[in-house]
Amino acid sequence: MKKVLYILVFIFLGSCTSNTIYKKPENLIPKDTMVALLSDMYIALSAKNVKNKIQQRQVNYLPFVYDKYKIDSARFKESNVYYTSVIEQYNEILLEVKDNINKEHKKYSEELKTQDSIKNLDKKKIKEERLKSKNKEGKLKNLIKLDSSQLKKPILEKGFKKR
Repeated sequence: MKKVLYILVFIFLGSCTSNTIYKKPENLIPKDTMVALLSDMYIALSAKNVKNKIQQRQVNYLPFVYDKYKIDSARFKESNVYYTSVIEQYNEILLEVKDNINKEHKKYSEELKTQDSIKNLDKKKIKEERLKSKNKEGKLKNLIKLDSSQLKKPILEKGFKKR
């Protein structure tokens, strides 16, 4: 009984070894291209829930990514399966993808801050100009009131009668 148990455990452990490293496909996407491709694919997939310029959602941008790199989905699938079977290389690829996305995020967030600060500066200038124009209008009205009141006094003082 013990021998059968040992044999079963040995067979179980022997069957757990990894035999999932695939052959290199003939049209394997190079590692650096795969990094750029995956970076763009992740961005395209995340953009699915964001409205585009014509206010549409759920737009599939993956065909545009495939066109950009001049590959088809079958070639990507073969390359991705191969790279996932070689965990060390795929981990390096994913770390580079993460770095690329973080760089892009940082670049665009700084650009957005710059645009926001320009908009805020423009709004501030507009408010200041409106205040200046209101102050000028108020001063002009006061001057007009003063001038008209000063005009009446001398006329009345010279002896002209009111009608």
